[in-house]
Amino acid sequence: MTNSKILVIIGGPTGIGKTSMAIHLANYFGVEILSADSRQFYKELSIGTAKPTAIELEQAPHHFINNLSIETSYSVGDYERDAIAKLEELYERYDVALLVGGSGMFIRAICEGLDEFPDVPLVIKEKWNLLFQKEGILPLQKALELQDPTYFYEVDIHNPHRLLRALTVIEASGKPFSSFRQQAIKKRPFEPIYILLEMDRKRLYERINSRVDQMVEQGLIEEAKQLHPQRHLNALQTVGYEELFRHFEGQYELSEAIELIKRNTRRYAKRQLTWFRKRPHWTAFSPSDVEGVQRFLSQHFLATKA
Repeated sequence: MTNSKILVIIGGPTGIGKTSMAIHLANYFGVEILSADSRQFYKELSIGTAKPTAIELEQAPHHFINNLSIETSYSVGDYERDAIAKLEELYERYDVALLVGGSGMFIRAICEGLDEFPDVPLVIKEKWNLLFQKEGILPLQKALELQDPTYFYEVDIHNPHRLLRALTVIEASGKPFSSFRQQAIKKRPFEPIYILLEMDRKRLYERINSRVDQMVEQGLIEEAKQLHPQRHLNALQTVGYEELFRHFEGQYELSEAIELIKRNTRRYAKRQLTWFRKRPHWTAFSPSDVEGVQRFLSQHFLATKA
């Protein structure tokens, strides 16, 4: 690998059309796609993760989709190691690779590396775990938003394990969790090019609502029922499944659970947009402007080789 290699990152909020853009670009440039969407790693999760369809997966080579079981413990550190190894393999054949996803944490892990965090005393871990067991996830979300709004807009706030990790580090260190994520950037043997897909927020929210309805029509409720006995697993602590699990347990009517999926997905998209827009190195395009992105990248590739 040399610094002449390029990693094109296609980012943006959920539901905006990253998969379609990535497939167009992969075919246009003749390269392969790495997913940076942690929910799409798991082969048991299909409908609720808006995973690329079988037809889409056949249109371009994809990596880190359907590669894990929900029973597997898999961290962002594991992903960093495996994705960098996959890039080393791909760069033996290509000068360019595509990284696609909406998770700022996983994108940063590949492009900048992970930071080192302090050890957390057991008493602090027990304190926050007890709060979660007694009062649920809402107090964790509120505490993180208050104590570290930067990380709040990056993390999946429906994942209690990540919230607990951040809050315990904050208490143990007396510093925001995000401050440990702003250490020296690791030198990578590729140049990242950041492409952000954007559209009018009202239109995006309409797309999200429509996509949830499509998921329900495609069998989301049945998929969630099959997964419900394993709802304690970290992979299932996510929007689209949690709301239905609570419906199965009598907390919500089905119609209310579906509306909550839409609302929570819209809120997740809003946090994603906030995270991306705070980082000036992203160049924004409409998700329909495939030719514009192709021209932009072609010019950049030529300039890199000049």
